[in-house]
Amino acid sequence: MTPPIHVLVVDDDRQIGELLGAFLGGEGFRVTAVEDGAAMRRVVAAGTVGVVILDLMLPGEDGLSLLRHLRATSRLPVIMLTAMGSEADRVAGLELGADDYLAKPFSTRELLARIKAVLRRAGTGPAPSMDVLQFAGWRLDTGRRQLRAPDGVLVELTGGEFDLLLAFLLNPQRILTREQLLDLARGRVAGPFDRTIDVQVGRLRRRLEADPKNPDLIKTVRSGGYMLAAEVVRNPGSRP
Repeated sequence: MTPPIHVLVVDDDRQIGELLGAFLGGEGFRVTAVEDGAAMRRVVAAGTVGVVILDLMLPGEDGLSLLRHLRATSRLPVIMLTAMGSEADRVAGLELGADDYLAKPFSTRELLARIKAVLRRAGTGPAPSMDVLQFAGWRLDTGRRQLRAPDGVLVELTGGEFDLLLAFLLNPQRILTREQLLDLARGRVAGPFDRTIDVQVGRLRRRLEADPKNPDLIKTVRSGGYMLAAEVVRNPGSRP
């Protein structure tokens, strides 16, 4: 029998911890709720956590510092909880490698959907395909969720980076608006001032481009969005 996925909730509001413990427990997850960074580190060190729900507004060591620690030590999927309208916190969190965010107050059903989405992107759920996609010397193995550089070096991607790259590779040499990318990569409709895709594109460029400020692969299209300029070959070397 497969053990339940372990969700770690880091929030100093005990009521939120209790609420999510009851709700997510009823959805088949194992839930641990802690209120500070020291407790978070102890639970993560045990090696059983599958996803972290991290409030950025914590007393003492704040959520951004804890997120930085998580990204330096693990590839665990992380969903940030931010204050309503706190765009600066969202951008900072995504820059540090968070996989998604949710503004307080939030719907528990929406959080559940986000948890399932980041777990799929992290490979806990089924892969979107089993193809190998090759572009400009790079190779993305979608089954293993592995990206290899032209020199063969394995490049680690967060779940959000993988999903965004896959969206580009499935739509090569096609202009994709921010709204389309947000829908394709995160299953979310963009708000009128949502620029989180810009942050994620910037992170992806730093993985792929020799000069991220003058990108050759992921081009910015003025008043349009973004476009993957390279040709994509599906399953190179396979028989027709």
